[in-house]
Amino acid sequence: MTRAVGRAAPEAVAAGPPAAGARVVAAPPVGTTVASPVPTSDPTSTSGRDRAVTVGIATAMVAKGIGLAAPLVITPACFRYLGDQRYGLWMAITALTGMAWFADLGLGNGLLTRLGQLTDDPRQQAREISGAFATLGVVAVLLLAALVVVTPVVPWVDLFAVRDPTVAAQTGTLVLICFGAFAVNIPLSLIQRIQYARGQVVQSNVWQSAGALAAMAVVLVAIAADWGPLVVVAGAVLAVPVTNLLNTVTYFWSAGPAGRPAPRLVHRDTVVGLLRLGLQFFALTTMSSIALNVDNPLVANVLGLAVAAHYAVVGKLFGVLWIFVGLVGMTVWPLNGAALARGEVAWVRRNTRRMVALYGVIVGTVGLLLVGYGHRLIELWVGAVDRSTIRLPVLVGLAGWSLLVAVTSPLLMVQNSIGLLRPQFVGWAAFLVLATVLKVWGLRQFGLAGLPGAACVAYLLTVVPAALVGYRRALARCGPS
Repeated sequence: MTRAVGRAAPEAVAAGPPAAGARVVAAPPVGTTVASPVPTSDPTSTSGRDRAVTVGIATAMVAKGIGLAAPLVITPACFRYLGDQRYGLWMAITALTGMAWFADLGLGNGLLTRLGQLTDDPRQQAREISGAFATLGVVAVLLLAALVVVTPVVPWVDLFAVRDPTVAAQTGTLVLICFGAFAVNIPLSLIQRIQYARGQVVQSNVWQSAGALAAMAVVLVAIAADWGPLVVVAGAVLAVPVTNLLNTVTYFWSAGPAGRPAPRLVHRDTVVGLLRLGLQFFALTTMSSIALNVDNPLVANVLGLAVAAHYAVVGKLFGVLWIFVGLVGMTVWPLNGAALARGEVAWVRRNTRRMVALYGVIVGTVGLLLVGYGHRLIELWVGAVDRSTIRLPVLVGLAGWSLLVAVTSPLLMVQNSIGLLRPQFVGWAAFLVLATVLKVWGLRQFGLAGLPGAACVAYLLTVVPAALVGYRRALARCGPS
């Protein structure tokens, strides 16, 4: 599914899934099996962790890169076929689903943490996985039922300022398709956390890439066959949950009976434990998800769907930077947690400095390239985007915003690894309020260029101080190395 401007899954927020509330144990390295997670290197040694960081980042980037071309192909094709009104509506709805990532009640990250602590007990792992699937299955059914009841009574046409009568007639159906696919994918997406917890980073990213490629194929075939806009959108958003379903079935079919989830393994105490752990960072995920996904609805409401569509397209370019930040965070945070659990603050401090430098160099360099060649890339890529709408200040603002979030992420990642959430919650809550006010004001005063500028100012005043305070507290809590 294509991604709207500013949209980031919870794992991308703060550069990785914010597991909290328990000591994090390093997950087994890539290639281990469910029944016999034997590490290939010593995760307790400094050299072993350094190798794990390097290999994990490299393999994750290679695997993720397989599917990177898919949204680049889908976006121009969809933009031309759907038109700016319908495409802008789709991106606005997608942004709203991005705000609802917290609907998994934090169980995805909670399961990630619990599995990391049970590498020697596959039977208990199966109980944890069964409890997570059962709980989120119930959540998905309830959300689907609520969606059917609520969708007809919500004035979606007025909410998204739809002007085209044909698009207005399809708005309710588009909402059902997009939100329905999101709800179904809530339990199915657990397979990604399970594979990451067991160190199977490559396998997880290959399957995710397969989902993106499947979406690309379905969309291009539907457009070529002129099956209609609704089929195009449905193919794009349903490819990911279908791929996750295939990944889940394949993974557990080869895991052996001892490692498979089953209804008989669902126990109340296990579910309660998962919920207790997940709900500790539920509020944090809520704050950060909404704060990072409010842009497209604001643009659509203040400047119109056409401008929101153009802004969504340019956001695809900078979305590559979000993918990189998320990949590094997902790979590094369990190792940080294991080191802090042993009081090895020196390694965490050195690794954090290295991550800040890595983010700064890569995100800063790519950001400058996008500023210099962004207009040309957009014209070559999509062609139909109004160049006067995406002016140079918009590109500069998005590059600055991406760099600011990237270099702050390693500090937040350290806090996530030990469950230190209060400073982050205060920072993100303040950012949500201040940024929303500043963004609306900026859009009205300066047009589209006011949006990323307002985000940068709000982030510097709220999240950055919280990140610095929380990082120092995390290191102080674990004591000297």
